[in-house]
Amino acid sequence: MPVETSVSRAAVYRARPTLRLAGQEDARVSELLIGMRIEESEGGMTRAELRFSNWASTTGGNAEHAFEDGSRLTLGTAIEVYSGDESQPRELFRGVVSGLEAEFAQGAPPELVVLAEDALGRARMARRSKVYSDMSPADVVNAVASELGLRPSVQGLGTPIGTWAQLNESDLAFLRRLLGRFDGDLQIVGDELQVAARGDVRRGELNLELHGQLARARVVADLAQQVTSVSTAGWDPVGGSAVSGAASSLAHGGPGRGSSGADWLGRALEPRHEHIANLALATAAEAQAVAEAAFDQRARRFVRLDGVAEGNAQLRVGTTVTVSGLSGRWDNSYYVVEARHLYDVHAGYRTEFVGECAWLGDG
Repeated sequence: MPVETSVSRAAVYRARPTLRLAGQEDARVSELLIGMRIEESEGGMTRAELRFSNWASTTGGNAEHAFEDGSRLTLGTAIEVYSGDESQPRELFRGVVSGLEAEFAQGAPPELVVLAEDALGRARMARRSKVYSDMSPADVVNAVASELGLRPSVQGLGTPIGTWAQLNESDLAFLRRLLGRFDGDLQIVGDELQVAARGDVRRGELNLELHGQLARARVVADLAQQVTSVSTAGWDPVGGSAVSGAASSLAHGGPGRGSSGADWLGRALEPRHEHIANLALATAAEAQAVAEAAFDQRARRFVRLDGVAEGNAQLRVGTTVTVSGLSGRWDNSYYVVEARHLYDVHAGYRTEFVGECAWLGDG
């Protein structure tokens, strides 16, 4: 059985989030934070919702609104959130305040809710029509990142070379569509746009044990969306001939062990084939890449784990989580595709996450 990964080197530690405004620590915003929700998922853009008590004592013995006109906590403020052990905090979020909400209730102090998005918020808001000719997916990512003022870090995706059209789409929607076609993922780390084929993503490994740091888990294995093979077809306008691709086994299955969804489908029900005919595919290499990506994407969603764990700033999208203490069938390694970091003054810091695995044990 794997040993559970420690959250802190100390047996007892304080896990209250700390915040920085424009790169500087701010004791007032950290102390008046009463709630936090940070959400990240595959495909990029992390959102933060931070709730503050908007009432503070003054040195003269009076009280005042903590965040009003003149406050550094306002629209457009650069904000960073750190969490985990306060003595060794990890950056959980870096972005810009994009929304403010004020709440007033009888018998309770006023509250301020701050909404923020990471650097991909600019990509969400930038909508354009543009054609990228004779470029690979990696070349397109580099070009879009340059437009957005981001530092691209691209692994692989150097083929195929083609023409890619962005038609009245936001930059974020366009990148998601393009990368999804070839089983790629994008995430923001600071101001770096990290893009890689899903099989090459490595953002850390954790071991969680039920009734240890893992408080609750719900696992579902579902054959409804599984297939035993995928085929594609298109037309090569240069060569004047039909092109096609096919996949019936995993190219990038991700972590885990056991039997795949395709194996279980053929064993428990019957073989099922999917044909993709709605995409314009111009070369045999592109048709094959799309077939493999479509098969892998379905296969990896075979087993889905919804878990709640002790708050852990290392539990992020792209992390591989090895879970133990469930049962022989469900104990496995899962790739995290969603993470929600939550904090409030009553329940403290906790992390909800969703993990996917292409494999199911035989029980």
